[in-house]
Amino acid sequence: MIVIKVGGGAGIAYDTLCADLAALTRAGQRCVLVHGGSHETNTLAEQVGHPPRFVTSPSGYTSRYTDRKTLELFLMAAAGKVNKLIVERLQGLGVNAVGLSGLDGRLLEGPRKAVIRIIEDGKQKVLRDDWTGTIEKVNTDLLHLLLNAGFLPVIAPIAASYAGEALNVDGDRAAAAIAVALGADTLVLLTNVPGLLRAFPDEHTLVRQISRTDVEEYLPLAQGRMKKKLLGASEALTQGVGRVILSDARVAEPVSRALTGEGTVIA
Repeated sequence: MIVIKVGGGAGIAYDTLCADLAALTRAGQRCVLVHGGSHETNTLAEQVGHPPRFVTSPSGYTSRYTDRKTLELFLMAAAGKVNKLIVERLQGLGVNAVGLSGLDGRLLEGPRKAVIRIIEDGKQKVLRDDWTGTIEKVNTDLLHLLLNAGFLPVIAPIAASYAGEALNVDGDRAAAAIAVALGADTLVLLTNVPGLLRAFPDEHTLVRQISRTDVEEYLPLAQGRMKKKLLGASEALTQGVGRVILSDARVAEPVSRALTGEGTVIA
């Protein structure tokens, strides 16, 4: 079992990813795909006059501030356009993909964050009207139902709160939670760089191997979203996933190449 997360940034080669998934599926490999939607959400938000706002937590992690309007835009972009275009590509390649979000069937479930704390202009502030959450439960019955029937689940990172509200959740950590729940051998995190870089953005400084016990030592090297990817990797490994590979989504056969060890392998 392989769980793949592909980022939602600009420059992601979805056509080559889907072709690779089709080949792996034909070879008998069972896969679950989790995807982002950041670029399409940003574009839509600018078009409707509600530009994105990014905030930094006291611990140094940057994320999208999700008020209710932003949540609805994220639903449109990620669970709508991005999800269905990936499903369309896979269906065209003969893969019986099913697109859904973590809200559907309470596939992903957890508490809504009542408030979030951020650092802005050197001061700690509290933001309310936040529609993000953390994942505590994965509906494995639903996933096994789909997988055992021959479907490839394509999942947008939206969860259900315990009150049934839609929540924006981190895609890398969603993929990690799914990988743990399914007992996956491998979690592949694809992005628009070759892996963790010692001197970002120099792609010749790729870190090729990290021991699962040393992940925290590499956090200072991580720039931007890569911090969340390392956090998701650590969570997956400590809960039983065999290995995590951070690899390049811009190349041909991105998943197959990652499985051969291209990228940063954490095990």
